[in-house]
Amino acid sequence: MASREKPAEPRRPVARLYLVTPQDPAGLAERLAEALDAADVAAVLLRLPQGEERARIDHAKALAPTVQNKGAALLLDGHADLAVRAGADGVHLGGVEALTAALPMLKPAYIVGCGRLTTRHDAMVAGEAGADYVMFGEPDATGRRPSFNAVAERVGWWAELFDIPCVGFAASLDEVEPLAAAGADFIAVGECIFADQRGDAAAIADAAHRLAVAETIA
Repeated sequence: MASREKPAEPRRPVARLYLVTPQDPAGLAERLAEALDAADVAAVLLRLPQGEERARIDHAKALAPTVQNKGAALLLDGHADLAVRAGADGVHLGGVEALTAALPMLKPAYIVGCGRLTTRHDAMVAGEAGADYVMFGEPDATGRRPSFNAVAERVGWWAELFDIPCVGFAASLDEVEPLAAAGADFIAVGECIFADQRGDAAAIADAAHRLAVAETIA
């Protein structure tokens, strides 16, 4: 895996936001439009609601213009088999096994990211396999995640050694700045945006401000 390691590097680009939607589809188009108007967002990870396949595809298709017309990539959370039919730009998959199964059908035309990487070895395998990015710190199906210190450590380790972008998942707005400082290329924000009582636009503007602060300190 040494071939994927990078030489002594120039400075990494400024981190960008990666927005993770709630699974509830109610009012999501309007909420996304407001959030994307309020801050620069590189990608939106769409968590598809439960239901029939056709309904899931139609849901993604309906949201695709809202996201893509703002210059953001629309990624599906799982469901690699639906990405093409749904008009998405790619998928985010959990674990190396799901990644390697999806790569032949999606690369090179689509973005394929990978999370749920519990060990350094798994992260390196995902990178070697062809993941476009790796994500650290996302909650599992029960909502549990590693400690923030563990997530920041993993982000810093990856940023130090590898060129493949990494996403640091921020469980709160207070985690945005330190994850950027640790070297994350993208900061994933989800519930801390959509559950903020100030509203989606104000919350994501706050996240963007914290990224800007991290850049001035770096």
